[in-house]
Amino acid sequence: MRIRKLLSSLSPVDLVSAVFLLFLTFLNILFCSRVPLWIELVLINVFVISVIFFIAWLSELRKNRILIGIHRWYCYLLVILVFKEIYQMIHRINPTDYDQLFISIDYWVFGVNPTQWIYQFSHPLVTEIFQTAYFSYYLIFILVGVEVYRRYPIDKFDHAAFLIVYGFYLSYLGYFLLPAVGPRFTLHNFAELDHDLPGIFLTPFFRSIINAGESIPSGSLNPIANVQRDVFPSGHAQMTLICTYLAFHYRLHSKWVVTVLASLLIIGTIYLRYHYVIDLAGGAIFFALTIWSGNMLESWWTRYSSSHKE
Repeated sequence: MRIRKLLSSLSPVDLVSAVFLLFLTFLNILFCSRVPLWIELVLINVFVISVIFFIAWLSELRKNRILIGIHRWYCYLLVILVFKEIYQMIHRINPTDYDQLFISIDYWVFGVNPTQWIYQFSHPLVTEIFQTAYFSYYLIFILVGVEVYRRYPIDKFDHAAFLIVYGFYLSYLGYFLLPAVGPRFTLHNFAELDHDLPGIFLTPFFRSIINAGESIPSGSLNPIANVQRDVFPSGHAQMTLICTYLAFHYRLHSKWVVTVLASLLIIGTIYLRYHYVIDLAGGAIFFALTIWSGNMLESWWTRYSSSHKE
């Protein structure tokens, strides 16, 4: 009964995060001969799962505003932590890059390579706009989350946070199944990107931050060996579609800002050579899968946890 009561204190975000960390732990153990840091990763996962349970239990017990806030917002840091963990795993567990498959599909559909075709419209101002919108990806979640948190009851925020976090984890599964590096490495010369697509003021700064986030150190002699395999599905397309959906679902004041940024961002993934078009299609499919399965999973867990609370 105590175990059931402890489980009932978990929010849907807690549940899916703990389960995904357990899944990564299993993979690390299964492929321990390929993942050099598997012991460290397993220990970190066990620790983080313990922290999730502790925060959920303490937040439920004390009903403290600060604890409740921590319980609701820790997930945004967690998805970053998990993103860096899978970096240590994907290419070692599945060393095949599927870029040629994605290139072939795009060429079969369009008769051209879209990132090469769109280059004819390049201009420093256009690049600046798209690179800024692409960077806004890291801010859209906060924009949507803060407005829902301030305007709606906590269960509405829990729903939004769950769909976002759950969407991230689904996209990470795609990276394991079909790892790829993207057209800036395969169809173009990554070293010439600043020359081919120069911006005006902010582009170099935003581009360097994105590169660092994707584990490409500045001045790397072999960036393709370091970059994260996070192309299919396009998490940028999937997650911005989820945020746009939530913005309209909750009638947020920021819905049109989110829509404009999301539209520019999605086009920018091709213009800036981060993704193939098939990645965007994959992102749209994963978006639909997230909403469909996420709503069912959340409803089931809400019923289960409610039935086991005193």
